[in-house]
Amino acid sequence: MPRSDSSQAFQVNLDGIIDLLSNHLYSGPQVFVRELLQNAVDAIRAREAHARTDSAEGAQDFGRIRLELIPAPAGTDGAAATLVVEDDGIGLDAEEVHAFLSTIGQSSKRDRDLSSVRENFIGQFGIGLLSCFIVSDEIVLITRSARGAPALEWRGRNDGTYTLKQLDGDLAPGTKVYLRCRQGREEYFEPERLVELARHYGGLLPYSIRFVHGEREEMVNAELPPWLRNDLASGEEAHEAYLEFGARMLGEQRFFDVVPLHVPIAGLKGAAYVLPFASAAGRRSTHRVYLKQMFLAEEAANLLPDWAFFVSCVVDAQHLRPTASREGFYEDAALDETREALGKTLRNYLIRLAEHDPERLRAFIALHHHSIGALVLADDEAYRIFADWMPVETSLGRMSLGEYRAQFETMRYVASHDQFRQLSPVAAAQQEAIIDAGYVYIQEILERLDELDPGASVEEVDATSITQRFDEVDSAAQHTCERLLACAQEELAQYGCDVAVKRFKPTSMPVLYTVDAQGMFWRSLEQTREQSDGLWAGLLGDLAGAHDDIGGAPDHAAADEAHRSSWRRDAVLCFNHANELVQQLAAQTDAAALRLAVRVLYVQALLLSHYPLRPSEMQLLNDALTEMLHRAAT
Repeated sequence: MPRSDSSQAFQVNLDGIIDLLSNHLYSGPQVFVRELLQNAVDAIRAREAHARTDSAEGAQDFGRIRLELIPAPAGTDGAAATLVVEDDGIGLDAEEVHAFLSTIGQSSKRDRDLSSVRENFIGQFGIGLLSCFIVSDEIVLITRSARGAPALEWRGRNDGTYTLKQLDGDLAPGTKVYLRCRQGREEYFEPERLVELARHYGGLLPYSIRFVHGEREEMVNAELPPWLRNDLASGEEAHEAYLEFGARMLGEQRFFDVVPLHVPIAGLKGAAYVLPFASAAGRRSTHRVYLKQMFLAEEAANLLPDWAFFVSCVVDAQHLRPTASREGFYEDAALDETREALGKTLRNYLIRLAEHDPERLRAFIALHHHSIGALVLADDEAYRIFADWMPVETSLGRMSLGEYRAQFETMRYVASHDQFRQLSPVAAAQQEAIIDAGYVYIQEILERLDELDPGASVEEVDATSITQRFDEVDSAAQHTCERLLACAQEELAQYGCDVAVKRFKPTSMPVLYTVDAQGMFWRSLEQTREQSDGLWAGLLGDLAGAHDDIGGAPDHAAADEAHRSSWRRDAVLCFNHANELVQQLAAQTDAAALRLAVRVLYVQALLLSHYPLRPSEMQLLNDALTEMLHRAAT
């Protein structure tokens, strides 16, 4: 029994660690290829650093990585293919093998004489080799240190045990890793899959990567990105090279434009490709993000400002910190500054278009007005530059915000598409421009104008405010319509709707249904009540009573009557005395025909205003249609 104050060692369950890597930390088993390439690149960079202090090393030629797939011998049941990954990097001695390969969490970039060049390494966490256990039950590593130590063989197993032995013979400095395919992971040992993964992760690496399979041998990373090429002379030639590179990397055959990127603080270079199609707010853009020329992620959502969803990027950073999974960037001050610098570059690109190529900017905004909307709401200076370029739908057609402001003193808008569809023909007939602010960002942009331009006049309107500007009818016309209005008042009282008569355009519209925000609340409440069971309907009735300060009413009938009385003041069916049908109905003496016409016009007005019909109104429509058919038949 140990003493209570004695130190104990943690016990590590390697199977659990491998499961954590495979199913939680890494995006999938395929990352073992990235980890092997990463270790090889770091080893080569470490040898480069060593060579700078060793004249003999400096004269040697190294910097190559080789992946060889060895198929299982023919006629052997149960045998599996083997992948060999070889590099001519720094290699390891016995002390380093024990410290770095057999100690989980230790990094070969710490506590060694190479710490001064650690910033050139991709790996930071010392757990990369463990990812190989995701696809293989055993890792065999043969290595020889460039510092002159003997060659070694390290054999690690997924049960947490390993062996180390010294090898005879004079092997060249470097490392070979042998992985035999684990059952169920065969897809990752297919030749085409391995080439695809090696190119995916290592396509921009500065050291040659060759893949060998039998007689087949090919270079995986033969192409340099345009920002590293010295053979691009003219600006036009470089522009085309960037576009061609983006098409290959991102799988898009054409782009609207390309914006070169350079952020010295992060050692970041690359390109932002302006998408040739409209991008929605919140869209998760596809990128190709590299760290020290090793592929890192396809999203890296925190690299760009939130408004910059109109681009897909290919970038390589040297000084940003990766997350533990090495599939994104760590949030810190450096990333904040990088994100701000990238946003400034993209904003300056748009400013250049505004100053030197307004037609190009107009074409850009036609595609990416959502991004511009997000930008102007995030940046006051951008608002002053770009807000007037924003397209808006109005009752007089599509125009820019600047064109609207030039024509009209007051910017009138409705908050929803339904309101706009209802009021657009009425407003257009009066030559009044109403903006549809139901589109994303439009209402916020209009309301922001009040803050940034004190002289601007912005007004939200609804159907009620529109009808207040209709022409009143004279007393003779009012007298003629008394029978029609009395009939309509009686028929529509149960639906909480008042009636009125005015003159307005278009004259082809016989009636207009209007309701304010309070009336819409009651309308929605009543619709829900009619579709609910008794208990829920009763609760909604209590809510209606509470809303009208009659929560103590003894029954639902009192609440119903109270809220309908309030609602009736807010919902109005306005008859258009300029309409020929309304004039004919005003002269109609057949009471039954008049009632039928009122019911049909009421439902028609609701449908034209895009209000969903309540069950009672659906029944009203069915009854009216049945009566009309009956009248036609008899």
